[in-house]
Amino acid sequence: MTARLKHFGWGREGEGASAEELAAVRRRYAARFHADGFPERAAPSLDALTLPASRLTPPATLAAICTAGTYDRAAHTYGKSYPDTVRGLLGDYANAPDLVAYPRNEAELAAVMDWAGGAQAALIPFGAGSSVVGGVEPRLDSKRYHGAVSLDLRHFDRVLEVDRASRAARIEGGIFGPALEAQLRPHALTLRHFPQSFEYSTLGGWIATRSGGHYATHLTHIDDMVESVRVITPAGALETRRLPGSGAGPSPDRLFIGSEGILGVITEAWMRLQDRPRFRAGGAVRFPDFLAAARAVRALLQAGLYPANCRILDPQEALNTGAADGSVAIMVLGFESGDHALDAWMARALECCADHGGRPETDAADAHREGAAERWRTAFIRMPYLREHTVGWGVINDTFETAITWDRFEAFHAAVTTATEAAIREATGRPGQVTCRFTHAYPDGPAPYFTFHALGAPGRPPEALIEQWRAIKNAASDALIEAGGTITHHHAVGRDHRPWYDRQRPDLFAAALSAAKRALDPSGLLNPGVLLDP
Repeated sequence: MTARLKHFGWGREGEGASAEELAAVRRRYAARFHADGFPERAAPSLDALTLPASRLTPPATLAAICTAGTYDRAAHTYGKSYPDTVRGLLGDYANAPDLVAYPRNEAELAAVMDWAGGAQAALIPFGAGSSVVGGVEPRLDSKRYHGAVSLDLRHFDRVLEVDRASRAARIEGGIFGPALEAQLRPHALTLRHFPQSFEYSTLGGWIATRSGGHYATHLTHIDDMVESVRVITPAGALETRRLPGSGAGPSPDRLFIGSEGILGVITEAWMRLQDRPRFRAGGAVRFPDFLAAARAVRALLQAGLYPANCRILDPQEALNTGAADGSVAIMVLGFESGDHALDAWMARALECCADHGGRPETDAADAHREGAAERWRTAFIRMPYLREHTVGWGVINDTFETAITWDRFEAFHAAVTTATEAAIREATGRPGQVTCRFTHAYPDGPAPYFTFHALGAPGRPPEALIEQWRAIKNAASDALIEAGGTITHHHAVGRDHRPWYDRQRPDLFAAALSAAKRALDPSGLLNPGVLLDP
């Protein structure tokens, strides 16, 4: 039997960072911040938590699928953001949902919505809780809402139908990434959407948040893979027509892709699939500096090569992940195909890299499975397990991602880095570190992904970490919006990004989205405060 997800921290119960991983990170932070040691603070056990009394009682017809159990409510309170982790570490579960509902079919889901409308209870759609932007926490106006229900779709976990001729499948929205791929494997097909949260996130969550997968170019977002969706809303069910493409007005699919649970709950989707890869080529390429590597990425994309992986790490990011020694920037480059060999594609890509000073780390045919590429991949997968420990040490560590056109990238990178470094000094009284990598890239621009590391101001209580984090996050977000970027490339808006999303979107579009919200969710039950005010 699969272990349940932790109520606090990343992954499932029994999983976590190893002693060796923690020792290595502790040494790195000690060297970076010239610190002799870090305090240890463990999160409260489940038995030690005190949750507010539930304000809701489900009707007898729904009692079998609803619970006010401590584990269920605690595990559905937060996502995985930095402030979520700080508050979980402090045992603060004041915003726990009153109930968690586990509907087993659309009829039960609709029944929960009907009851919640009468009870004036907010409904928070919940996939697996991997949001890093405050997308699942019930932050409610108590005058408007009498409680909150977390809607967990884990029972919607099947691949229902496979169309091999069209390379598509009808899949339920609550299925986790590994289960989805396991059910497609007998058909020799794959969705090939592997976000960092792949093991602990769901198809419906990917669609609702416009998730970015592991493909760095071409098929980068879940948007590219959605053929049609089925949604249950408080106003009724809605299903879009399954088509390979259409020019019939604005796309109804697009209304729900990225809607973050405010318009309805995605119960099914027809998804475009691919043949499982049989051919691979790749490896790591070293560059003298980050901007040279960025110019090589632009050359690769504008040449129409579209590698599956084309991530670049600045020298410090490469050092932090063990991909290099801090003296060079690294490109993790890879091609995949289910149809043909890739030698010609790889050879041309290396020519583009050489034009900008890039040199391959190794000529081995399976270099994508060794060296810097493999070291980076391992660090990427293991990284989320560290935060529940580093927060206890007083470390402020977070990421933010964006996108910008190539003509503005270099000035943009300098402006955002400078503003974030200054904010760290002002918030904590000491210097920190800001690094950058590309997660995705397009012919017209990259998706830079920034990471910042800081040590909380000395003598401040643990609660102050959120205040310091927020000062840094706000300054970085202001800088990237003012410089022309997007507030998020693939982490969604949630509640944390709302102020900058409001600045980014046109006012008339906000009015149109509000009209759609009123039509589909007239009582404003679904995910209040996300994308729109109730």
